[in-house]
Amino acid sequence: MVSNSDSSGALAQRLSDSGLRSTPQREVIYSVLLKKRDHPTAEDVFARAKPEMPMISLATVYNCLETLVQCNLVRAVNFERGPTRYCPNLRPHAHFHDEQTGATHDIDLPAGVLDQVKSVLPVNFDAASVEIIFRGKARTET
Repeated sequence: MVSNSDSSGALAQRLSDSGLRSTPQREVIYSVLLKKRDHPTAEDVFARAKPEMPMISLATVYNCLETLVQCNLVRAVNFERGPTRYCPNLRPHAHFHDEQTGATHDIDLPAGVLDQVKSVLPVNFDAASVEIIFRGKARTET
């Protein structure tokens, strides 16, 4: 697990590399995402940040999330018509979206899977990224 000071340092460095500065709001939003990695929506992040920063607005949360995505500190994950969810896991992975509960889970991929997926593209196509999303329902153990 990454400590708060390590994550604050990484945040400050990445923002600085992008020509931006670290702010208390960005630090709180990033911390909220790292604490509970359950792919929250902006509204979820807002509700979790509010106790730490009572004066924060939903608009500020959206702006901070957009900045974190642009600086490649978190990934925006979209499921068709649903709200955007935010994922701080930057390792190559897939997502499983449980359509029954609405929960989203990270799925580790074996080494080379993304390269194999990219290899099916026609010669004149170059994918900058690949997103693999599984949809369904998690089976309960019996």
